Amino acid sequence: MAELRVPKLNNNDTEYLLVEWLAADGAQVAEDDAVVLVETSKAAEELTAGASGVLRHRLRPGVWCRPDDVIASIGETAEPPGPEPASPVPASPVPASPVPASRVTAQRGKADDSAPLITAPAQALIDELGIDLERIRTLGIPVVRRADVERLAATPARDETSAAEHRLTRVQRAVARSVELSHRTIPAAYAVVRMDLGPALEYAAATTREIRRPVGLAEVFVQAVAGLHERFPLFFATVEGAADGTVGGTGDTTRALLSEAPNIGVTVDVGEGLYVPVVHDAASRTTKDIATTLMKHRLAAATGEFTESDLSGANFVVTLHTEHGVVLAIPFVFPGTVCALAVAGPRDGTLADIGLAYDHRLINGRDAALFLNALKAAVEGLT
Repeated sequence: MAELRVPKLNNNDTEYLLVEWLAADGAQVAEDDAVVLVETSKAAEELTAGASGVLRHRLRPGVWCRPDDVIASIGETAEPPGPEPASPVPASPVPASPVPASRVTAQRGKADDSAPLITAPAQALIDELGIDLERIRTLGIPVVRRADVERLAATPARDETSAAEHRLTRVQRAVARSVELSHRTIPAAYAVVRMDLGPALEYAAATTREIRRPVGLAEVFVQAVAGLHERFPLFFATVEGAADGTVGGTGDTTRALLSEAPNIGVTVDVGEGLYVPVVHDAASRTTKDIATTLMKHRLAAATGEFTESDLSGANFVVTLHTEHGVVLAIPFVFPGTVCALAVAGPRDGTLADIGLAYDHRLINGRDAALFLNALKAAVEGLT
């Protein structure tokens, strides 16, 4: 008898929502079959069975689970299911009636067949917040998930006053946790170098025409930063704290864990929340590869349809501030990383102030200046 356990999907969340079963209770499944959908603070992730046999659910949709919790068993024969165990952590309210174990575990409005399909976790949150069906209709989507309800709840209804309560979305709550952890555990410093972005902008325009993919400052700086990985390995490292034995922990710092490849996270915010998807092994990518990856990430940001692999593994972060006249930005150092590069748009012709926030436990001011000037040479030397 094999057990399906919840893996640790990211460093920000301690629990995940079991959204729906993709394979029915008692179904025959193969090792690589996706059988369940769980939701983290920023993404939905399909988990595979991990073994072949008959799937038996241990938890129902709408229940919260933690890493290493057993959520299903997989046996060789179709034994009758045992009693469903209690949730390992307090669960969100769920409908009392059984929930179908299908790819879309959903229900329609009680009195209206034209209403959108609503997943069980989404319905639980709708009931908890007291949102009426007409507001749900304004989403204009055929299947309503919990993340859609959270996004709707964060926007006050038209008849509500400006004093109405503003509920943070799950994405913004994840951002808040990261910011708090960063300020509490990372002694950050900051340095700025003024760069002439004229050559980079000309290169981006010419390359866009050549590869037929949108190339801008994001693509330019991802490629330029990745090219400095071998010369400045500490800038792509993580910190191991001695006091609690955790990466990025507090206490005496004993060593830096170097990375084999530059995995560059890039901030993306199209109005649906801040995400930091990753261009993995960016040094081995062509400009076209990087542009294609970032284009996919921007599309995913509009719908929130990221996987955890899209959002995991960054060891350097590029934060973009190229719109709305921003001339200077000071990012926080994302937990698990050492540096965050702030890219602002030009303010005097083609000149722009590009800043580096860095973990002072690993990086000193001299090193930061050397890195920024090497980056300046790479960006200004584009042809």
